[in-house]
Amino acid sequence: MDNGSSDGSAELVRGNYPEVRLLVLPENLGFAGGNNAGIRAASGLYIALLNNDTKTDPEWLATLARSAEGRPGIGMWASKILSFTDPDVIDNVGLLIYRDGLARGKGRLEHDRGQYDLQNEVLLPSGCAALYRKAMLDEIGLFDEAFFAYADDVDLGLRGRLAGWGCVFVPAAKVYHKYSASSSAYSPLKAFLVERNRIWVLLKYFPLTFIVLSPYYTFKRMLLHLYGGITGRGASGKFIAQHSGLKVAGVLIRAWWSAFSILIPIIRQRLDFKKKTRLSRSAFIQLLNQYGISASEIALKD
Repeated sequence: MDNGSSDGSAELVRGNYPEVRLLVLPENLGFAGGNNAGIRAASGLYIALLNNDTKTDPEWLATLARSAEGRPGIGMWASKILSFTDPDVIDNVGLLIYRDGLARGKGRLEHDRGQYDLQNEVLLPSGCAALYRKAMLDEIGLFDEAFFAYADDVDLGLRGRLAGWGCVFVPAAKVYHKYSASSSAYSPLKAFLVERNRIWVLLKYFPLTFIVLSPYYTFKRMLLHLYGGITGRGASGKFIAQHSGLKVAGVLIRAWWSAFSILIPIIRQRLDFKKKTRLSRSAFIQLLNQYGISASEIALKD
């Protein structure tokens, strides 16, 4: 699929890979809209997603498919995603989630010593390189295109978990990823989308007690981001080095305004999805606790 590119990618594929079915979109619909267009055009039992800033081991897809065989209750499979430039460093091995709705890659920036080489359950896959069961997508719907990019995989994954589907991490399915190559790791656009979209995730799926308490957790995270900005640590430090503290404040205000400006439609989505929810409130809280992440790891890690 070509998501509104202007760099000659579509022509290159047509000229060199005539056997590939190419779907060309007239404009960039973002991660969510672009993948949805591809999913709607696809057929089969599974949908594989793979970012364009990756390369894979030759057996990546076959390994995921083998893991999917005979596991009808599993709806999502996560890859072992490593750094493109340093394959000994982990990009992520699934996603973890903070109590205000912000997600982060599990194992990010750890050296790969085999500590994640067991196939087991994880909360969610990163949409960078994942396999989804088509039956699950037919039941819960596709990516929320209002997100455009970032946290759309979290939104979809939480819907899947709440609908009762499991997620498995497959360590032998290896992918090498250029982190944030599409938007720049410290761009104002990425910061805006990440902050706005995590609020939508929080409001759509988290228990009401978590929503009420979320300002405390966000304040705690922001304090650590401020510390990171002052000391030059983490993403905040690098963002401020490239932009400014005023730019950070402006991005946050715009993100919060954008998130809450459609509060009524978000509440409607929350109520509508409750009809498809099979996971009990206590079981969901247990998942959020089991796969939680600390504010310091979010704020002070690159």
